Amino acid sequence: MTPRRGSQGPVAQALARTARYIYYMIIMDSSPSHTHRLAYHRLLDSFLDYLTVECGLADTTISAYHSDLLAFKRHLPKPSAEDVGQISTEDILAFMERRRADGVDISTINRALVSIRMFFRFLYREQVVSKDVASVLDTPKGGFRLPEVLSVAEVDRLLAAPPSATLLGRRDQAILETLYATGARVSEVSDLTLGQLNLTGGYLKLIGKGSKERIVPLGRRAVEALSSYICEVRPQITGVVDPPEESPVFVSRTGKRLGRENIWRLAKKYATIAGVRRKLSPHTLRHSFATHLLEGGADLRVVQEMLGHADIATTQIYTHVNTDRLRAVHKRYHPRG
Repeated sequence: MTPRRGSQGPVAQALARTARYIYYMIIMDSSPSHTHRLAYHRLLDSFLDYLTVECGLADTTISAYHSDLLAFKRHLPKPSAEDVGQISTEDILAFMERRRADGVDISTINRALVSIRMFFRFLYREQVVSKDVASVLDTPKGGFRLPEVLSVAEVDRLLAAPPSATLLGRRDQAILETLYATGARVSEVSDLTLGQLNLTGGYLKLIGKGSKERIVPLGRRAVEALSSYICEVRPQITGVVDPPEESPVFVSRTGKRLGRENIWRLAKKYATIAGVRRKLSPHTLRHSFATHLLEGGADLRVVQEMLGHADIATTQIYTHVNTDRLRAVHKRYHPRG
């Protein structure tokens, strides 16, 4: 019987993933003719387990792959949905065209194509399909969209928005200061534990995509906000004065770990209070962190390391933001602009 997903602890979930992965690998090795008849959803489960066990990808990344591949399955005609061996390049192209016609953003379509490519590369490598039908597809053109970045004045207003007279307001101020001071992803701040902080040294350890660790400095204001929260606020919320190092840094009013969705919601709430009219995303403070560092003269490689980017090309998008802004200033103020 196939191991099933359940509401288990992290260790039990990891063991269950490993057991499922071994189960599917045994099936795949047993008979090529049998594997071709495996349903899409079973192969998808096996692929997700492969991403966890062998690739070590973060849960949020795996969730994105899962969402993309479920959307692709819903688009497929019934025979292809029941037998991956019948899926063609034309099926993938039709899916992408349908998404484009529905007004889906080009970056979302590109991400879905990456998910499909990875899925079929996995199936081909495991000899589930005789041909990798996704390998011939190019990423749709359409340019890239520059990230939304707050001005320094807007960031100042945002960070000043939480009420300092309340416990949760002081917690929220520490969260916003941490996001802007480190350029951390919202999920990384949600996952922070007390053992990852070194406020005396003025830095913290972040665990990013693929469980890769990086050390990021904290500014003076972030250290002050975190120290105040951890020493004075957190004990009052949780009722625990000396918590273990594996305890979450940021907790809800009930003392539980504050999820990334809640962190994102409070950031949007304070942006509204601060009168920030730009469209915020969960990465807006991260984008602002990187852009402001580069504007201040920081080296691109240093910013890459602090952001946890594997490829410097990902970091270089912020140089386009700088160029765009400089061009606008030149046009406005130069006599021949």
